[in-house]
Amino acid sequence: MDVELMHFLPLLIFGNIENLILAAQGVSAHVDPLILSILSLIAVVIWFLIGTFGTKIALKYARYINFIGGLAIFILGIQAILGAIPGMLAFFH
Repeated sequence: MDVELMHFLPLLIFGNIENLILAAQGVSAHVDPLILSILSLIAVVIWFLIGTFGTKIALKYARYINFIGGLAIFILGIQAILGAIPGMLAFFH
């Protein structure tokens, strides 16, 4: 991996974990898996294009981007957990 891109490695790892969480939310909300797959692929391609063409520009803001991205991932993770609690409690009753 390019040394310059190592600054974005935490965001890449946690972003992939968050993508799995969001996909699980879609499945639990009974979203059509085909539509969910297509939307997920579109999002991946868009982020790939942004990452490919915007990395050089964004490199000087890597610390801020990692913080904001990490915060967004954390908030979405908490939201997913809170949304799953009623279903988990119903499972045990």
